[in-house]
Amino acid sequence: MEDLKFDSTKRLAVDYVEGILQPKPTCDTWDQIWNFQARPDDLLISTYPKAGLEQANATPSPRALKTHLPIHLLPPSFLENNCKIIYVARNPKDSMVSYYHFHRMNKGLPDPGTWEEFFESFLAGKVCWGPWYDHVKGWWDAKDQHRILYLFYEDMKRNPKHEIQKLAAFIGKSLDDKVLDKIVHHTSFDVMKQNPMANYTSVPVEFMNHSISPFLRKGTVGDWKNHFTVAQNDRFDEDYKQKMADTILTSHFQFL
Repeated sequence: MEDLKFDSTKRLAVDYVEGILQPKPTCDTWDQIWNFQARPDDLLISTYPKAGLEQANATPSPRALKTHLPIHLLPPSFLENNCKIIYVARNPKDSMVSYYHFHRMNKGLPDPGTWEEFFESFLAGKVCWGPWYDHVKGWWDAKDQHRILYLFYEDMKRNPKHEIQKLAAFIGKSLDDKVLDKIVHHTSFDVMKQNPMANYTSVPVEFMNHSISPFLRKGTVGDWKNHFTVAQNDRFDEDYKQKMADTILTSHFQFL
């Protein structure tokens, strides 16, 4: 019955803001978003969708705000007020797979169609919040001009304690080992998957259907290998090589 209820709920429409596809509510309130007044002590957490924000969100901080906007659409007050910003980037193949499953269960996003169709949409950048390439490169290029801590999801999985220490130092917090270990525990994927404050299970099923795909699905590195065909992988690698030729970011994303 839950699936029927979910199916009867209409998906949100999408439209463009400055050439970037966005959910219609974002487009309708764009002036308000663009003119948002950040405070100097705000902490902004930014990612391309489904790039693993949970650990950053759980760390002690000033007012924490979250965005998926590419940097050129970021409300100017964040940079004008020299706000601290944490950006988390993730391997694009895993990002694509995770984003696909998020579309499947979330009525706030367009119907992704089949995996094959979504693969094409993602490659073409015709997804909400725009092309992955432009997103990660835009924030990367801005990190030396502004107070931006650029993190990688894979590093957070590999050595969470080290990355949380780095994050804590960035926001001016000194954490002893006991506190660090507690944060590492509570921000681990398995613990957060069971936490209603993090797993979005409180959202009504007609908007997010966790029986289709849970909000916190796997959180692993390399799950793309269970989805990509050999032909898709070859196409993706060629596209990636072309679009990332102008950045050293490629050294941070190891696919194989």
